[in-house]
Amino acid sequence: MIAISSSHAIEGKGILNQQCASCHNLKGPAAQTVDESWKRLGPDLFQAGSKYNAKWLETWLTKPTRIRPAGYHAVHNIKLGTKQDVIDKTRLTNHVSLSANEAKVVTQTLMSLKAADNMLKQGAYKSGKISPILGEMVFDKFNGCMACHQIEPGYGGLSGPEVYTAAKRLQHDYLVSFISNPQAWNPKTPMPNKHTSQANIQKLVHYLIGLSKEDWDENK
Repeated sequence: MIAISSSHAIEGKGILNQQCASCHNLKGPAAQTVDESWKRLGPDLFQAGSKYNAKWLETWLTKPTRIRPAGYHAVHNIKLGTKQDVIDKTRLTNHVSLSANEAKVVTQTLMSLKAADNMLKQGAYKSGKISPILGEMVFDKFNGCMACHQIEPGYGGLSGPEVYTAAKRLQHDYLVSFISNPQAWNPKTPMPNKHTSQANIQKLVHYLIGLSKEDWDENK
């Protein structure tokens, strides 16, 4: 756990309230209706300390890259193409970037937001490995995840967040918990509950960790 001084906490909360609160829910609860969910412009952050990896978060905030190719609500940012829907990039907005010091204190503040710690089981992820071929079969063929998620830049679906850096962005125990029951974290998430067996959830996280070790991350 990151220790945070009172002065950093005040500074971090100030930056969050001024620059982040217009898009992100910092206090909870999660959206309970579809209409409420559509109005949210970015992911909830009141669970941030139970979800993100601090090292990644601090680095990303200084040089944000787009994690969701079609934006937070993909349906709002697409248009008809000649053969299929395409992303209307004119509708996409860039995430605000912070200075190194701002990113540090904001990360410390966000990592103190642990409203969802009761949904985490420490040690839920069991260290292991899976071959890339088998991992992709579990991810795509058995669970259909590539319909929404990219497993490398430009390869996969566009409506969900890319997953080739997921294991750097997100705590491994969180990944196990979220895949097990996405609606427990966000009742109106478009992520379906596939009722995947715990054995296959472990394989999926093995696969995501393997992807994250490739040279995809722009924020190294």
